[in-house]
Amino acid sequence: MTAIESPYSFLVRPTTLARGSVTAEVTTAIRNAIVSLALPPGSIIDKSAICEQLGVSRFPVSEALARLQIEGLVDIAPQRGSTVSLVRIADVREYMLIRKGLESEALRVLIGSHDASLIEALHANMAAQREAAERDDAETFHQIDIEFHDIIYRSMRFSKIKNIIDSARSNLDRARRLIITPRRLALTIAEHQQIFDGILAQDQGKANRAIRAHIDAVMVELFAFAREHPTMFADGAQLGPDSDSFPFG
Repeated sequence: MTAIESPYSFLVRPTTLARGSVTAEVTTAIRNAIVSLALPPGSIIDKSAICEQLGVSRFPVSEALARLQIEGLVDIAPQRGSTVSLVRIADVREYMLIRKGLESEALRVLIGSHDASLIEALHANMAAQREAAERDDAETFHQIDIEFHDIIYRSMRFSKIKNIIDSARSNLDRARRLIITPRRLALTIAEHQQIFDGILAQDQGKANRAIRAHIDAVMVELFAFAREHPTMFADGAQLGPDSDSFPFG
């Protein structure tokens, strides 16, 4: 008799579940599935199947979903169950505005005070981006993309700024994955190179314009995608026909 494959086979069962960490491990596993779109927006969440796949009781799964509801990744309706929340363009727009302000200011502070290790790390990261794009490895590219920005924050030791951006990252990452194409990978590399060139030249204005243009370009593409696929977004039907909903300047 052939065993039926779990509908949640993409969820990786933790190798160790220490007492007190079960809910955290389950939360991370489900969050990763939602952010990577393995659990797509609007999909119904079967708690029993998740319990079986992860080898845990219903309590940590229920607690994990409650935590993810607070993060805006899960909708819980009494007597109706849980679903993966739709992406809200309005929220993404606000998060990206926060990123644009913080990252452009962070670059202004950084340039002129950075050391050689930052340049070496960014050189290696740009090379890794190109290698992932050549393989059309979107998931690896996405992680390297995140690392590109994290390298800059680590070099400044601006942990509070990084924490603010990280708190908004789950929904941002989910939205950005929706528009990952070979064309977007190539554009992202070019946009990152412009930022890096500004750092190399110690030109605050150039780097600042580059980071703002990069964020604006991603948002313009996301808005266009949302207009073409409005049902994938909580507020997709509310988007107007204009192409200037973003940037904010």
